[in-house]
Amino acid sequence: MREVAALPYTVRQDEHLWIPLSDGTRLAARIWRPVSADNDPVPAVLEYIPYRKRDLTAVRDSINHPYMAGHGYACARVDLRGTGESEGVLTDEYLDQELRDAEEVLAWLAEQPWCDGRTGMMGISWGGFNALQVAARQPPSLRAIVIVSFTDDRYADDMHFMGGCLLSDNVSEASTMFAHTSCPPDPALVGERWRDMWLQRLEGSGLWLHEWLKHQRRDDYWRHGSVSENYQAVRCPVFGVSGWADGYSNSVFRLMEHLDVPRKGLIGPWSHKYPHLGKPGPAIGFLQEVVRWWDRWLKDIDNGVMDEPMLRVWMQDSMPPSTAYAERPGHWVGEPSWPSPHTRPYELPLGDHRLAMPQEEVEELELRVESPLSVGQFAGKWCSYSAPPDLPYDQREEDGGSLVFNTDVLDEHWKILGGPVAHLEIAVSEPVAMVAARLSDVAPDGRSTRVTFGMLNLTHRDSDETPEPLVPERRYQVDIPLNGVAQDFPPGHRIRLSLSTSYWPLAWPPPRPARLCVFTGASRLLLPVRPAAEPEEVTLRPFDEPEGAPPVTATQVRPGEERWTVSRDLVDYHSELQVVKDSGVVRFEDHGLEVGRHVYQRYGWVADDFESVWGEVESTMTFRRGDWHVRTVTRTVLSCSHREFQLHAQLDGYEGHRRTYSHNWHHTIPRDHV
Repeated sequence: MREVAALPYTVRQDEHLWIPLSDGTRLAARIWRPVSADNDPVPAVLEYIPYRKRDLTAVRDSINHPYMAGHGYACARVDLRGTGESEGVLTDEYLDQELRDAEEVLAWLAEQPWCDGRTGMMGISWGGFNALQVAARQPPSLRAIVIVSFTDDRYADDMHFMGGCLLSDNVSEASTMFAHTSCPPDPALVGERWRDMWLQRLEGSGLWLHEWLKHQRRDDYWRHGSVSENYQAVRCPVFGVSGWADGYSNSVFRLMEHLDVPRKGLIGPWSHKYPHLGKPGPAIGFLQEVVRWWDRWLKDIDNGVMDEPMLRVWMQDSMPPSTAYAERPGHWVGEPSWPSPHTRPYELPLGDHRLAMPQEEVEELELRVESPLSVGQFAGKWCSYSAPPDLPYDQREEDGGSLVFNTDVLDEHWKILGGPVAHLEIAVSEPVAMVAARLSDVAPDGRSTRVTFGMLNLTHRDSDETPEPLVPERRYQVDIPLNGVAQDFPPGHRIRLSLSTSYWPLAWPPPRPARLCVFTGASRLLLPVRPAAEPEEVTLRPFDEPEGAPPVTATQVRPGEERWTVSRDLVDYHSELQVVKDSGVVRFEDHGLEVGRHVYQRYGWVADDFESVWGEVESTMTFRRGDWHVRTVTRTVLSCSHREFQLHAQLDGYEGHRRTYSHNWHHTIPRDHV
């Protein structure tokens, strides 16, 4: 990324100020704005997240917000109540209180003398979620949003559930917030009351995973904040962005299809990152695109941003399976609308372990599989953070326990763009069962790269609101949507569909092993095939190289570490996935705070005992400046029987070497068709 110090506007920074709310709570804000805004007010842009503006996101914030401020915007980075230095307690994600607070913050920004009354919101992940949700509430000053790695459907397309299957990311992300809500404010900003604020958080934030596990079907808890319940509520222009290695690319397609406001979509090869910092690459000049978006919708500059394709996506070339790579080869393609006028559905009948060609007649057979729990150990994360090696490994490691269907060797390029669907006629041996479907690119040497995947809890075959058990051995027709993708399968390769009855530890397995019978002939794979390049692709405006403001100085005091280890004991058949994500210790030179983060995840099982699975996440957060030293340790363990989940968690807070707070939780939650 090219650091740009000379910007069109000279920027001033307010490192810390308070934004008062109507209930007396004050939120901590950091604001960058043009010096000239004192006499010539500008639009304001809000990023509103719980990840500590002074340290945990300080480097990223210092790249993004001064850059936009240098192009004529007042940029506010505000911590949610109960996080960073903001007062109060945060007790769950996307609560009505959070969204009401955001409306008050936007109103406060619009009323400042350096703001012209127009506002925008932007953010990645949590900040993308709440920007979209706030837009649906239609605050009067909000004129446009930029959202990255977001969802419009909190139940069906977030890190909690996929096709009604419980994701292990539900555990890991709950544990992430368990750790974040236990962090203290900085005494340098809040003074001696830091300890009282910290204790209030430790005692009041609660165990979010318990709340999430109480809602195993789509209910009002998940409908709240899901814009998919009413797309028409969003009345401002939307720029929606994600990446193929991210978990949230499907939402971009849905917004392009269902919104009726000015909108643009962008999907690159990236993981859960802003595109100018995108990994795997190529990264792009995303901040330039954001400024163009703000210029059009916050300053009414007719700059042609809406004359370009509605949706731009990175068409990925074939690549060997890898858990980490710097660049994903491919090229950009553009679509004038979505659904695409350029794609057409190909229906490939499932035959005797093969994918037949469209219109080909195939014999009806009964093909059976009962997958071992080991299928899924090389699946990577549901949502990649590009923390090696969280991308999927060679799928040959998974296919031995799966039903596999291959095309013949391709004699021409097959490009797909959109979401494949596995339409299956099946029967199963248990009332609760799941199917995981994986689409892979198989090279001539046999190496298999997962392209996309989908899962379905078969009790959710008709409804996420009212799941129903299956009648064993009865035949059912089900559709399994796979994540949207853009992929070029080259000549000489094969396309493979793999079906399994477990996908652990990416998703929690059903209560008991199930035998799946797939009936060929009546089952088929639907592929959204896109022909050769359309004429407008030749004239797509190229993206600029990544730019940003110079980041704040952060010194790596202790190096970090990342590990991803799969192990199996062939004596007692105990298997484990161990993930270490250690950021080391970083010192922020402008204020001297040293911050450390260490996360250790373990997911275990014994042989094919579906009641033996368990997940554990332990996080340690440290904060130190001079004699002030605070550490929090959180631990979450989830296990199960065939009837219930068992949840144990503990939270310990330390000042120096003395433990000053400790709390334990024990909960039992009935399994609800999961």
